[in-house]
Amino acid sequence: MEEARRVVIERDATLDGLVTLTLDRPDRLNALDLATHDELQAALADLETDATARVVVLTGRGRAFSSGAELGDRRPNRPANDVERRARAHIGGRTCDMLERLPQVTVGVANGLAVGGGVVLLSCCDLRLAAASAWFSVPEVELDMPLTWQALPRLMRELGPARTREVAMLCERFTSEQAAAWGFVNHVHADDELDDAVRATVERLLSMDPLSLASTTSACRALANAMVPREVTWSDAELALLAYRQAAVRARPRTDGP
Repeated sequence: MEEARRVVIERDATLDGLVTLTLDRPDRLNALDLATHDELQAALADLETDATARVVVLTGRGRAFSSGAELGDRRPNRPANDVERRARAHIGGRTCDMLERLPQVTVGVANGLAVGGGVVLLSCCDLRLAAASAWFSVPEVELDMPLTWQALPRLMRELGPARTREVAMLCERFTSEQAAAWGFVNHVHADDELDDAVRATVERLLSMDPLSLASTTSACRALANAMVPREVTWSDAELALLAYRQAAVRARPRTDGP
């Protein structure tokens, strides 16, 4: 029996140029396991060369946008060496890179909670809309993990230095209203009005001259990256690999007595 898709790709029947990617694991709060990253990366690779798509919406099914990385997720086959382990550890960073370099305007829709990697995915989008009931959290430090996927520079340029420190160090959840006040989301809408608001935003974007909008999108991204380049976290893959190794060591039963 074929396994259900984790990412649903929909081309709008009436809004020509709109593609919606929906994380579709509602029973797991749309957690980002390795298979989900594989599907997202395949979809993003196709979209990168798709000149018919002009706006890409990224959202989630159910009550969550995404609860972030699925901890303990492992592929059935063991990696051959440390280089392969390093590549696997950075799979989320590659997904973020691919999302961020899409030529289309990207709209992240926080339909519900967004945690850890879910927040990082949203930070890669050009515009962000949120449901009033949505909330956000970056709990990695509280879980004894470093922030990877180039999360810190991405959050720094969207939230600013002081707020990024607060979010990343205190690991406290924040509401959609706070996210809007801090500049992380552009607008907050009542839950039952979110879909219409997203559609209105997309219609407005699609009404613009395609080349002018595309060049403005590229310029805004370049300026944001110049302010806080994600490349400053060049060692993210190594940090992730070390964190996984430390977690494995802590999980081993002790044999040297109390």
